[in-house]
Amino acid sequence: MRIGLLAEGGYPYLNGDAGLWCDRLVRGLGQHEFDVYALSRSRRQEDEGWVPLPPQVRRVRTGPLWMVEDDGVVLGRRARRRFAEHYDELATALCVPAPDSATPQADRFASALYGLAELARDEGGLPAALRSETAVRALERACRAPGARRAAREARVPELLAVAAQLERALRPLSFDWYEDEGLGAVDLCHAASGGAAALSGLLARHFTGVPLLVTEYGVRLRTHYLTSGADDTAPAVRVLLAAFHGGLAAEVYRQAACVTPGNAHARRWQERCGADRAKLRTVYPGMDAAPFAEVGEAPPHTGNTLTWVGRIEPAKDLISLLHAFAEVRKAEPGTRLRIVGAPAGAEGAAYLTHCQALATHLFPDEAEGRHAVGENPVSFEETDAFPSLAEAYASGAVIVLSSVVEGFPVGLVEAMLCGRATVSTDVGAVVEVIGGTGLVVPPRNPAALAEACVELLRDPERRERLGAAARARALELFTVERNIAAFHGIYLDIVSHSPVRRVVLDDTGEPLPFAVPAEAHVPGRWAGRPAHRTPAWAPGPPVRATPVPAREGAR
Repeated sequence: MRIGLLAEGGYPYLNGDAGLWCDRLVRGLGQHEFDVYALSRSRRQEDEGWVPLPPQVRRVRTGPLWMVEDDGVVLGRRARRRFAEHYDELATALCVPAPDSATPQADRFASALYGLAELARDEGGLPAALRSETAVRALERACRAPGARRAAREARVPELLAVAAQLERALRPLSFDWYEDEGLGAVDLCHAASGGAAALSGLLARHFTGVPLLVTEYGVRLRTHYLTSGADDTAPAVRVLLAAFHGGLAAEVYRQAACVTPGNAHARRWQERCGADRAKLRTVYPGMDAAPFAEVGEAPPHTGNTLTWVGRIEPAKDLISLLHAFAEVRKAEPGTRLRIVGAPAGAEGAAYLTHCQALATHLFPDEAEGRHAVGENPVSFEETDAFPSLAEAYASGAVIVLSSVVEGFPVGLVEAMLCGRATVSTDVGAVVEVIGGTGLVVPPRNPAALAEACVELLRDPERRERLGAAARARALELFTVERNIAAFHGIYLDIVSHSPVRRVVLDDTGEPLPFAVPAEAHVPGRWAGRPAHRTPAWAPGPPVRATPVPAREGAR
């Protein structure tokens, strides 16, 4: 079958989020064809180029989210009135909760969204209209309307301008020409690799051409928006209105998707609370390549007394609690060492690393003396590059520690399990679901409990060995690339088997041939040839490999 893979800031870009997962999926499903529709987040991302693409990728079309692509169309009077009606409806859906007797909130949001999309398809000119004074005045009227949210009523002109600008950016996929019959209309299934803008493109493909939509969220986009929207000094009115928009978009995506695949039960619970139908949810764990960890995982267990932490250094990892816990561990087991392996994430991570190093010096003044070399200091801060491989970093510890206060799917924990290491983790995100009884779990921000669990494993090598072996067996059973690819292959077949054939093929007299495109039409082999008939101009032709295009042409 032919899959339209929708990604935002990810595949096929070199530095994209979730790009590795998408690449493994595409390469593992060589029996299918893929059309990639990629939304880029920055000029730098586009300039750095793409990863090498396998032959089953027929073409790649890109669209920038970091710049506005005006089409030069000036809306006429009738089109301006049409835009005002739809944008008024959208603003009202964001600002005024619908009473029980009125049109449901989800229906108002969806009507406005698809109305704007149809305007963009029929007339063009939507980017300029979304930035116009008409849009700002519509937001102002909605904020001042009876029954408007309290925070919305307090919005002033600067806040309204900020909301209008953010909505224009979020709605840019509406103006792309991806949704015609020769675009996403020619695929059998749209697979959005995330929520948000990528899933919005799938919504529009379903609306215009009836293509079924599959949405995969390893990190729930709405949750991410909630966590990041309060991290700065954004005005309350802006946060509330944007949260209403992203909540409405998530609800519509979950309502229209044929299937939603969360990456773990933690994400699944978020999706259910945001309106996803439980019957549509199928948990599919991220697939990881177990081969790089095989040698360490099958080697004899570590017999030392070293605790190892591996990951990206940032405040969410709570290394402060880990250092205080290690101080208690040293009192119980004086010969124990702690290796912190990883690099800081940005400027905030660099500052946090400096703070952690200073705390280590303060907690162990007689031993530190400004040095951080293994064997001279009980705490060492090391780069991952200092080890021959990532697996060797995990192999350096008898016990692997995870001390996070916020975590989605703990990839580092799975890597430690593949290495056959006993683990001590904090109970956050999907940790309990992943570890499944093969490691010790303690409350977050509790150095005493973390220290007690570490000491317990350090003093019992036989238990460490049993837990490490069980952890590796669990990881190989649930979290491998092969398991992930097999799950999605089955989901693809299930969705397509329940979706009607949409391609209309005509015979020489112009009459439709209802069975002219059989299910095996995309199966390689001599039986895949099509019968002689006349097909529409948009019918799929031979494989076409698109080449990178300038950003301003990416969506065209």
